[in-house]
Amino acid sequence: MSREYPIVAITGSSGAGTTTVRRTFERMFARENLHAAFVDGDAFHRYTREELARISREEPERMDELSHFAVEANLLDELDALFQEYGEQGKGTYRHYIHAEDKQMIEAGYQVGTFTEWQPLPSGTDLLFYEGLHGGLVSVDHDIARHVDLLIGVAPTINLEWIQKIDRDIKMRGHSQEAVIDTILGRMNDYMHYIQPQFSRTHINFQRVPTVDTSNPFEVQDIPTDAESFVVIRFRDYTKVDFPYLLAMIPDAFMSRPHTLVVPGARMSLAMDLILGPLMRHLLDQRRFR
Repeated sequence: MSREYPIVAITGSSGAGTTTVRRTFERMFARENLHAAFVDGDAFHRYTREELARISREEPERMDELSHFAVEANLLDELDALFQEYGEQGKGTYRHYIHAEDKQMIEAGYQVGTFTEWQPLPSGTDLLFYEGLHGGLVSVDHDIARHVDLLIGVAPTINLEWIQKIDRDIKMRGHSQEAVIDTILGRMNDYMHYIQPQFSRTHINFQRVPTVDTSNPFEVQDIPTDAESFVVIRFRDYTKVDFPYLLAMIPDAFMSRPHTLVVPGARMSLAMDLILGPLMRHLLDQRRFR
């Protein structure tokens, strides 16, 4: 379904590589002269880092609900309301969660692990772009996926996902390896119930598969490079995909199933441009010529 104001959501686990996909979209938006409202899923976490630490100390029986993957730890009513309002009116309210890499925000006085104030989305945008954990969530109380016009999953093989998260959280966020591993293990139940099911609802999945040994993701190691991986791309509605064109345009690409394209890791950005660019233009053309 095409809305007056389209919503594109990139969903994937922490450390999965959704930021890489976001950068591809940013370049695409600049090239197409599109103005997007960017929303981070982290902004809809319920607790600050200090609040999480306090609950962990004083109410250890609540530890099960502290995973950022869990519905209880997120303001999903607010996310649902934002998506609905934007789809209908091109408006909404959002905020930003401060990470250690947000140097400008920290220099402006914000503390890592806190939120900015809620504020209106920029006016006059062409679409909303969401990157986070719950863009395709369907639970007992929420159906976030129903608002999204283009839902994209980023799901590396699980060992690679953990390697990427450990590397990022140690180097960029200052966590110890032991703390990151504890977080991964503590989130496993919520990952299975709330994150993985979303990849069955996506329109397209991008899954990076390494060609080097990642048997033990919990030992410190370099992240496999693009040259050491393939990207498996699965299309939900493959009847509308021009596979001969993609195979001709992407060197060394091949099909493994009727709905699945495989490309060298170094060709991931090219594949995204060729696949997602026409989809974006189609969404906006439907809006403009309704």
